[in-house]
Amino acid sequence: MLSHERVWAAIDALAARKGLSPSGLARRAGLDPTTFNPSKRIAVDGRPRWPSTESLAKVLEATGAPLTEFVALVSPEETPPCPVIPAGATLPFAGLPDAMAEGYFDSEGNPVGKGWDAIPFPDLDGNPLFALEISGAGWLPAYRDGDTVIAAPKAPVRRGDRVIVRTGDGGIDLHVLHRRTARTIELHPLSASGTIVVLDLAEVDWIARIVWASQ
Repeated sequence: MLSHERVWAAIDALAARKGLSPSGLARRAGLDPTTFNPSKRIAVDGRPRWPSTESLAKVLEATGAPLTEFVALVSPEETPPCPVIPAGATLPFAGLPDAMAEGYFDSEGNPVGKGWDAIPFPDLDGNPLFALEISGAGWLPAYRDGDTVIAAPKAPVRRGDRVIVRTGDGGIDLHVLHRRTARTIELHPLSASGTIVVLDLAEVDWIARIVWASQ
């Protein structure tokens, strides 16, 4: 019998064979980038959420994989073992909208919880890192829809740095740090049409410097 776990494991394995993350596979198939995220595999009421046959058909078309390949990945005796990835070769990865939910970060901005995916990335001197995928056009021209930004919560932040800021209400946004005083922080927009934001530091949970972005 097909099981919920094996079907999702087959999707993950197919993505890995094509050199994609689950969100990258969803994007290539013309689906919402969060469609295959681990957080979407269980419904709010705790019931398992299965991928639709339409989604699977789009995945097979986008990857050029025959149905027999997917069936073989679902079958326990044919499913290859997960590759062993050296420590430090991956980092936590999530879509920006998903990361605004509870349980993705601790009080210092370090990634926590089980909702994260993973992408390959070199270890940067052992510093904690996380990656977020941009959704929408709100950060043009700096970042496009589908770009990945990687941030370091413990990296020093200076004026002019691009940063990810989480506020006490759970909102996460990308800005340019313009000025920081003992009581306030002034953030400039990444887009020319955006507005300058001045926050009391008491409103800010954490700030993480963006150290790398895909283009």
